[in-house]
Amino acid sequence: MKHITIIEDDSGLNNGIVLALKQENYTFRQLYRLSDFKSSEPTDLIILDINLPDGNGFDFLRKLRQTSDTPVIILTANDLETDEVTGLELGADDYITKPFSLMVLRARINKVLQNTAHPASDVYSDGRYVFDFDKMEYSVNSTPIELSKTEQKLLKLLIQNKGHTLARESLMDRIWTGSAEYVDENALSVTVGRLRKKLDASAYIQTVYGIGYVWRSE
Repeated sequence: MKHITIIEDDSGLNNGIVLALKQENYTFRQLYRLSDFKSSEPTDLIILDINLPDGNGFDFLRKLRQTSDTPVIILTANDLETDEVTGLELGADDYITKPFSLMVLRARINKVLQNTAHPASDVYSDGRYVFDFDKMEYSVNSTPIELSKTEQKLLKLLIQNKGHTLARESLMDRIWTGSAEYVDENALSVTVGRLRKKLDASAYIQTVYGIGYVWRSE
């Protein structure tokens, strides 16, 4: 049985989500404030509003991703494209704007939970590159390549989001989260440069000026 945590201050909507999913094999924890969330209580999925009485859902998600990969679906009235991009770059698994169909929400929830239950193989292969992130083995044209832990983190983020630009700030947060040392803003540029050189990937790891980086196939 899957457990879903709902963080939504609109009690009518909060209850409506539970009613819409009552036929599914789920249990629920209904919360109305960010401060009610306890990381020690296990959950399989978090449905998260952005504008909450005691804080911002984006800040909550950023902090959550430092310690947890629990799937998160953002449910919000914020319908700006920039907000959606922010949510996805911070690690949300889906972004749904209000008003919405409860039937669509149910389908999205089921999809996210199915993907979690049957994760895809953590191997990227395109004929030229083979990256096995589980085994931490990387090769270019069958030649093994040694990557530092920082380079591995950067590469995995780029591959997981291939075709989508990742903002510099998001990459900095996700690569050096928890670092006890001061990290200069130039560290990301240096790491990108080293990774490009080791993988001979200047055509793949592209700079989107003023924003960040993206992995594109040639």
